[in-house]
Parts: sequence; structure tokens; C-alpha cells
Amino acid sequence: MPLTDGLPIWFELTAPDPARAARFYDRVLGWTTQPSPTPEHGGYLLAAAPDGVSVAGMMAPPPGAPPNGGWGIYFATRDIAATLALAQQRGATILLAPMAIPHVGTIAILRDPQGVDLRLMQPVAQDEAAPFSQAPDAVGHAVWIELATPDPDEALAFYGALFGWTAAGAMPMGQMGDYTFFAAGDARPGAVMSSVSTQAPARWNSYVLVAEIDTAIAAAQAAGGTVIQGPDEIPGGDYSANILDPDGSQIGLVGPRRSATA
Repeated sequence: MPLTDGLPIWFELTAPDPARAARFYDRVLGWTTQPSPTPEHGGYLLAAAPDGVSVAGMMAPPPGAPPNGGWGIYFATRDIAATLALAQQRGATILLAPMAIPHVGTIAILRDPQGVDLRLMQPVAQDEAAPFSQAPDAVGHAVWIELATPDPDEALAFYGALFGWTAAGAMPMGQMGDYTFFAAGDARPGAVMSSVSTQAPARWNSYVLVAEIDTAIAAAQAAGGTVIQGPDEIPGGDYSANILDPDGSQIGLVGPRRSATA
């Protein structure tokens, strides 16, 4: 997928015991997780999908940070300074000032005007973003992202100003409001919904493609995870679910259901 401002470029888990978390996700998602070969990364763990592409990182919390920060999504920007300046003008707060990561790029963390954390990355390589892929065979890659926020309209206005996102249709959910899809360039990477009417935590969530949804759920439960939603059929015939890992971090799963096609 071409590098486009506002597309997910990296996924990162902060966990009390990254090695234990890695064993859980390797089992559930089919990842292979190993320490980064770059000494400057200080034992940072890199998870690769079955196709060998690095898709996520895992780390222990920095000193003074909460022990379980959960999953975060980094969004690509080709000019992090300009994006930060615009975000501040639109009401965002900087939590982590720009920091250079050797051989990776420059990152920053903000809180958007609705109180949701937003992570940015200006990568060293300006070619493509591989961790996020909506190819039908991209097992182990994140294929969908979702924002639950107190004010979806204001959130879309903020991210539209920042990244050029545009609303791209919506799916009515009754009293829970609309599930509004958004476009980023030629891609449609995700949707926005109300955290108030759905009672979902105000946060970003990502969905990883699995080979078979029930198999992944069973693996998660066997490894100490908890299912908090699903599996539910979604448009197109696949099924989605949300799970908590043993530390309570949430991640979404999406994939076919063997029993539905048997």
C-alpha cells in the first residue's frame, strides 16, 4: 500500500511482560516475534505476519508510564512538524514531543481534541506502509481500524484537516448512531463511531485478519484471553470479534468462519 498521510504505518503494544504477550499473539494471530536486531532498540520485540512482513512491535512501559498501555496505532505523515503544528492549532495536546528512532523514523504522541491518543510517525523510508494491508490474503496484518470517540463529527473534521480524510458512507446502527466509514486517499481503512451511544472506550482499535475466526478465538481463550464481542457477521461474509489478552489489552479479529461455508 503506498505511503499516504493518515494511513496506519505501525502497531505497537505496551505490556508488563512483552515476551509473555508475544507468546499469546504468536499463538492467536500466527505471528513470529523476535527481538529487534538493531541494538539501539533495546530489546524491542518485532512481530512478523506469516508472509514475513513485520507488522507490530512490543515493549515494556517506559519508567513512570502505566504498566499496561495496550495497543496503539501510528499514522504516517511525510512532515511530522507540520502535522504537529496543525494538530495543535486544531486543539490537540502533545504528550510526547518528536523523537527520532534509529533506522525507523521520527515519532510523536498527541491527545486529539476528543481525548483520544494519536500517534504519528514520519518514517525514514518514504516508500510504502506494509503492516496495514487490505489484500484478501494478508493474514496476520491489520486490515481495518476503528475510532470510538465522544463526537464523531468533530473527530472527522479534525482528522480530515490533518490527513485529508473524507466521510465515505455510513452504516446505521439504530440507537447507537452511525458507523461512518472514512477514506484516506484511495484507501478506506476504517470507520468512526460514537463512544457515548455505543458505550465503547474512547480509543483507536485495530482488526487483524485471521485464517479462521473460531480457531483464533479458541486459541485466544486457551492462552488466557477473553472474548468481549462476537463472532458477528459483517458485510462481505467475514466475521469480526474483539478479545482481551491476558493483560486486558483489546484487539480486534476478522476472518472467515469455516462453519458458515461448510
